[in-house]
Amino acid sequence: MNYRRLLIGARFWFWVVAFVAYSAAAVGIVMIDTADIRYQNLSQVHLTSVKSDEQARRMGAAQVAALYRARSGMPFDALPPGATFQIVWPDGSTETVTVVDPTSSTGNDLQAGSQQDAPARRAQ
Repeated sequence: MNYRRLLIGARFWFWVVAFVAYSAAAVGIVMIDTADIRYQNLSQVHLTSVKSDEQARRMGAAQVAALYRARSGMPFDALPPGATFQIVWPDGSTETVTVVDPTSSTGNDLQAGSQQDAPARRAQ
């Protein structure tokens, strides 16, 4: 009888720990969609996609990150060095970016292999 009770308790705590770990991991990556009206008029973002050259994407990601920081409640804590965010370009393509130096216009690294083309549009 004690083994059964111990097994039930262990199973309960296993799922609690699994849920907390998953929640913490899910919150760790910020997703920024450039289709949002506040990002649409940025000069380095307007025509950028994962097919653009790397320098254009880095500059666009830096502009988006700067605006995200400026609009957050705590601008010095939002996207600090080492933070990772996923950017959705205006065409719907996505990639993951790591912040290296928030004070630089190209202070981020594009994570290799994280680029995904925009989903194909279906004919209606």
